[in-house]
Amino acid sequence: MTIVVGYIPSKEGSAAVDAAIREAQLRSMRLVVVNTGKAGDNSGPHFATSQDLDALAAELDGLGIEHTVEQPTSAVVPSEAILEAAQRAGAELIIIGIRHRSPVGKLFLGSTSQQVLLDSSCPVLAVPATE
Repeated sequence: MTIVVGYIPSKEGSAAVDAAIREAQLRSMRLVVVNTGKAGDNSGPHFATSQDLDALAAELDGLGIEHTVEQPTSAVVPSEAILEAAQRAGAELIIIGIRHRSPVGKLFLGSTSQQVLLDSSCPVLAVPATE
């Protein structure tokens, strides 16, 4: 049984990983962590450094959670990377982080979260960042 979690080095990404850890421990599930730059921009702030990913892997190892980390470097849209990973892994759940939005902004989700929610064939847990 597998959970796929979309990760970026931010409050939203940390909230998603924290929720994924809780779910993995509760249900004895494996994690697939997916990180990619925006449309192949591997120099942007969403593309995690090797230090970020090593620290995350060390945390998961320390907790005894079976996991893999995927970081596609091709010009793939983040939502596609998450959905493709979920399909390959036969995921039972996808977890994504979402940003706090203004009342007007709440009418629209971010493009990645919206696409994952609309196109996923399994349940999606959208987790807000905590302050």
